[in-house]
Amino acid sequence: MALDLHHVVDGPADAPAILFGPSLGTDLHLFDPQVDALADRYRCVRFDLPGHGGSPDATGDLTIEDLARGALAAADAAGVTDFHYVGVSIGGAIGQWLGAYGGERVRSIALLATAARFPNPHAWPQRAAAVRANGTGEMVASRPGTWYVEDWARRNPEGEKRLLDMLRATKPEGYAACTSAVGDFDIRAELPAVSVPTLVVAGADDPATPPLVVREIATGIAGARYAEVADSAHLLSYERPDEVNALIEEHLRNS
Repeated sequence: MALDLHHVVDGPADAPAILFGPSLGTDLHLFDPQVDALADRYRCVRFDLPGHGGSPDATGDLTIEDLARGALAAADAAGVTDFHYVGVSIGGAIGQWLGAYGGERVRSIALLATAARFPNPHAWPQRAAAVRANGTGEMVASRPGTWYVEDWARRNPEGEKRLLDMLRATKPEGYAACTSAVGDFDIRAELPAVSVPTLVVAGADDPATPPLVVREIATGIAGARYAEVADSAHLLSYERPDEVNALIEEHLRNS
């Protein structure tokens, strides 16, 4: 399925490129803290998932391969031939597919709060049905403690509101279509085919993709580096940008 994903580009045209893939229910502004830190030295390309942010809505269920090919098309539209990749959650699933199948276009991958097979696959169709019936507001009450630790929200209510507003603005059909992609995703057998430099990062307090689930990716990819970020949950790149940015920058220097 050909996807036309909204994207924005920041940074020098002649700099090495980074392609950023966001989490389900968020838009490309999830990576504002990374662009703020990296756009002086890298060409930063961020895209929105279908029905999220500025991307057109989906019209049926999607696969991670569909989304990954849409991400490649966004890189093409941005004039980027090869790139480092950074992805969170479903964005990290896209990164795993690109690491296995993206060929020479992919210089390295950084996979944050994601899984080679997401927990509780039977629950994803139920989530899709609930959102189709009741809208993405159905998911808001379950995000504190899942997307971020609640102490962070107390310290940063504006940040919490911004993340939850991304979810509220997401179109139900696009969210549900991407949910189906998450539920069907299983790349465990292909992980040994990933040969690009790989960073795998877990939020130490993430209930959605707990550290043991995230670590499985690093175990399956030869030479992958694994790290955990303390006092963080699923959207650790937004919640703990200083720690995550330091890991990403070290990874990029060594890739």
